Amino acid sequence: MANVAVVGSQWGDEGKGKIVDWLSTRADVVVRFQGGHNAGHTLVVDGTVYKLSLLPSGIVRPGKLSIIGNGVVLDPSALLDEMDRLADQGVQISPDNLVIAENIPLILPLHRELDEAREAAAGSGKIGTTKRGIGPAYEDKAARRAIRLIDLADPDYLAARLEGLLAHHNILRRHYDLAQIDAGELAGDLLAIAPKVLPFAAPVWQKLDNMARAEKKILFEGAQGTMLDIDHGTYPFVTSSNTLAGQAAAGSGIGPQALNYVLGITKAYTTRVGSGPFPTEQDNETGQKLGERGAEFGTVTGRQRRCGWFDAVMVRQAIVTGGISGIALTKMDVLDGFAELKVCIAYKLDGKRIHRLPASAHDQARVEPVYESFEGWTRSTRGARSWADLPATAVKYVRRLEELIGAPVAMLSTSPEREDVILMRDPFKG
Repeated sequence: MANVAVVGSQWGDEGKGKIVDWLSTRADVVVRFQGGHNAGHTLVVDGTVYKLSLLPSGIVRPGKLSIIGNGVVLDPSALLDEMDRLADQGVQISPDNLVIAENIPLILPLHRELDEAREAAAGSGKIGTTKRGIGPAYEDKAARRAIRLIDLADPDYLAARLEGLLAHHNILRRHYDLAQIDAGELAGDLLAIAPKVLPFAAPVWQKLDNMARAEKKILFEGAQGTMLDIDHGTYPFVTSSNTLAGQAAAGSGIGPQALNYVLGITKAYTTRVGSGPFPTEQDNETGQKLGERGAEFGTVTGRQRRCGWFDAVMVRQAIVTGGISGIALTKMDVLDGFAELKVCIAYKLDGKRIHRLPASAHDQARVEPVYESFEGWTRSTRGARSWADLPATAVKYVRRLEELIGAPVAMLSTSPEREDVILMRDPFKG
């Protein structure tokens, strides 16, 4: 049986929540392996809407084990708030169905405050972060200053770690006119929350190894999208973690040989939240129509997403860098009723035709899309569950996308409802 890694192949917001939820009914374990509570997943289960930011999508499914891996940065307060919201919706969460890596780095209030101060000071040059402290927390991890979950179990060691952390952060806070932080007060706050989160801590790498040896089906759930990857995305307008499937191994403590199938979630058009280049953006009536029909607002921030035509160059690049085996094409129904559709098949840069997104931020901002036009369809695709339910022009659109991106469509989603899926290949069967 195959283990499946699910990643976004664009700039995030591709509809991963629904697809992961669909797959989680077939999995035994669901693992988050990067990012933090800056990633929003919306699930619709039997008419009930669940909005998740940090917890794996499997948490709403009884009998599934959810794991938050070491590649994630964890805000303990945000975790408890999210757990409380789900409890109000009848979702029971305990150490029996949720495990958190004991070596996971923590997001502290000082990280959020630094994130906000930096974005405010950047003015027009801001990245467009969610201001939730994700970037500063990853910085401290890389600099070996981070406070990890297991540190909360040892008050003396925690105190020593906080002294080193604040020696760095209090200098930064003076620069941004932020109040100095007292180590003892911060330690007290963390020790007060410790009994609520430590029961979930465990050696995740060991638990996953045991699960793999028992031939359990493991689903690795990515956040954001390939083009927000810290290395391969539209740098510097990216997130602070690796969003590719390769991070599923490092971010959970399991070897890469355990990743048998990589499913790239891909929207039938393109959206982006925040700043940064967007070659196929339609800042016009077309973009407005896509946004309204697709309800394009961020789950976490509520910010309106920028909308544009499908970018096959970008997705093809994501498939190569991410090792994507096949894609799940989502929000097909949003394109219903367009007389004409366009797909970017190449870029022009300084008069030359190119077939990749340049690494240079300056060049990324200057590329011009080369479009191929398609006849649209008037018949609704919403709720379709077989190819026979789709208009011929919609099928033609999908088949052409497969050719352009160099990967097959394994799944086709036609509405937010979990069962409205056309399945061509079950990822768990490899």
